[in-house]
Parts: sequence; structure tokens; C-alpha cells
Amino acid sequence: MSITHISDLPDGSPLLAISLQSDQMQATVVSFGAAVQSLHLQGHAPSLVLGYQDPSAYLNNPANMGVIVGRVANRISGGTATLDGQTYALDRNERGTTTLHGGYDGCSHRNWALLDHGTDYVILEQVLPDGHMGFPGCLTLQVTYRLCDTSFVVEIRATTDAPTFCNPAPHMYFNLDGAPDIRHHRLSIAADRMIPVKDGLPIAGPTSVDQTPFDLRTLGPVPDGLDHHFCLAKAPGPLRHAAQVNADRLQMQVLTTEPGLQAYDGAWLADPFHHPRAGVALEPHRWIDAPNQPWADQVILAIGEVFQAKSQFVFARSIP
Repeated sequence: MSITHISDLPDGSPLLAISLQSDQMQATVVSFGAAVQSLHLQGHAPSLVLGYQDPSAYLNNPANMGVIVGRVANRISGGTATLDGQTYALDRNERGTTTLHGGYDGCSHRNWALLDHGTDYVILEQVLPDGHMGFPGCLTLQVTYRLCDTSFVVEIRATTDAPTFCNPAPHMYFNLDGAPDIRHHRLSIAADRMIPVKDGLPIAGPTSVDQTPFDLRTLGPVPDGLDHHFCLAKAPGPLRHAAQVNADRLQMQVLTTEPGLQAYDGAWLADPFHHPRAGVALEPHRWIDAPNQPWADQVILAIGEVFQAKSQFVFARSIP
């Protein structure tokens, strides 16, 4: 385990790269955005996640590569949300009409503080003040990244000093074989229903995946146009199987406590290091646009409550 001080940011906080190691895995985490820069399985050369080689690149990360997004992941329609009879105007950072991943200065675009660390884990913290991006309440977020056997575990915890909306999520792009794109990957998602969308926003409540290109209940190629929210359950619960990815003698199982999974094929990735469809993003969180949808379990966090979410990414070598 090592900590590298990359630089001091304009606000005086240190940009850090934290390396973790276990018997079977290695990971590097960058403090800005709490970004997972790389993730390796022993004996498998390519990183299992997409990342930027230069930690400073995370200061300009429009694809939200490897970060924790929030305070509310995914989209909020109209850039407004109502809580206790008061409507809040939020930052509309997508097309001038929609709040995406908590706004332009969401927790993915801020430097996280190092709270604790060990050989195989790190805990980072981010405090979003009252009124930040239009949201009520001072929200304190903590993320724990941990290596456990051949698993990468992500645990998010949050508390608030006033009622607020809270639905953060990890936002890693996975590529298991190191190829330029994911054309040889196979994906399954354990969901009978999904949220139909237009421009990324719900146009109806949960709908059957039957007879759609996004019926992913059995392993198959990653479908073109995948950027959809899948309903794993109605509410958070114990760890459950959410998804599986197979590629070149390696497979990944995704387990989560969260009731939803946003899956995105990376079609809009475009930077000097990553081509379109270079990785598939699998983002466990609570249902999309929950503050504005009567069919969604709400994402309100009250004073004295603790938000908790856990996702586990389990890797295994498959039989040739």
C-alpha cells in the first residue's frame, strides 16, 4: 500500500494516488472524484477498468470515468425536485434542462479527503454544503474501497444535517480483456423490467424487457444503444446478483444492495485514450429520477438516518 502526493490543487487540498494490494488484486484510487484509476487481477495484465494514466486528468473527466457520482446519480428531469412542499431548482448541467449526476460540481468533480487506509482498503470523504448545486442539506459522503480475495468492494455511507436527496453511485467502465472495445464481451443483467427512456429520462414506469433489444437475462453481446436503467428490485435489500460480464477467459459478477442498475455501452466515449464502446459502465443505484416519479422508491435522507449502499465486483477465471 502506498500514497503518492501528485500535486496541490488550487484550493490547497492534495491530489493523491492511493495504491491498494491484496494477495490476488491490486488497485489505484485517485482522490479527485474518488476515482478508481486501475484494477488488476493477479496474472491478468490489463486493467479491468478504464482509467487515465495521469491522475491530473481526472480534473477534467466529462465521462465520469471511475468516480463516485452524486449527490444524486443519474438524471433528474427538469432540474427540479420537491421535498416537504418546497421545490428546489437544481443545477441543469445536461442540455440546460436536466440535472445529471448531481450537477456540474457533483462529488465526481471534487477532491475527496483521505480518512483512513490500510494495505487493502481506503476510506475517502466528501462534504457537500447546504445549497450545493441547489440541493438542501449539508451531506457528508464516505466511500470505502476494499480488495477482498478476487473481489472489489465499494461501500458508500452518507449522513445529512437536513432532509435532502441522496443516491450516489460508483461509475466504473469495465473492459476485461484489454481490447480497444467491448465487442467480444458478453453481458447479462438479472432484471425482468427496465425504465423506458427518451434522452435518458423516463417516459413510463417499469416495463417488461420482453421482446426488446435489452432483454439481457441471458448472456449475450452488449447491445448497441445501451444506456438504460434496469429494475433489480423495488427497494434496497441484501446483496443480490445484478449482472455478469464474460470476456476472454475472465468473468465478473456484480452483486449489490441497490434496486437499480444503469448500464451504458460507452458509445459516447471520445478522448485521446478511449474509443467509443471501450468499456461498459455498470452503475448500481436507486431508481432513476426518483424525486419526480411516483412509481419510484424515494431517495430522501432525513436527519439521523444513514444512507448505506454496497456493491461487490467479483472476478474469476473462466474455463477455456
